[in-house]
Amino acid sequence: MLTFTIPQMESYLSEVFPQVAGQFAIDHMDDTLLVMRLHHDERHLRPGGTVSGPAMFSLADVAAYVATMARIGPEALTVTTHCSIDFMRKPEAGVDILAHARVLKLGRTLSVTDVLLYAEGGTEPVAHASLTYAIPPQRKTSPR
Repeated sequence: MLTFTIPQMESYLSEVFPQVAGQFAIDHMDDTLLVMRLHHDERHLRPGGTVSGPAMFSLADVAAYVATMARIGPEALTVTTHCSIDFMRKPEAGVDILAHARVLKLGRTLSVTDVLLYAEGGTEPVAHASLTYAIPPQRKTSPR
């Protein structure tokens, strides 16, 4: 069961990560799938007219964070402990990049998420990422 609606999650992200405000939007969020977009912006391009690896990594990382938060609630100190990303195709410049994130395992201390990235309108993934997040121990004084 999800602990946030999309507007609540976007508000939470603005609060805890103001540095990424306006770069990402949540298109869809349910018990099995999160779809998040990286808005097209010239600052995300690299020489050769393609979306940069760091921009795609950021999208995968934020999508995995949001997918985890949607399930555990507001635990801002949940942090990335592992990420593996494969860049498979050159994404088309000038379109948003979409992340399809699925939480594969959610335990008390770890969350494992699979993320496929697509250029908007494309059918083949441009990148695949696997991310693990460490969830802080539950405090006895603040229920989750």
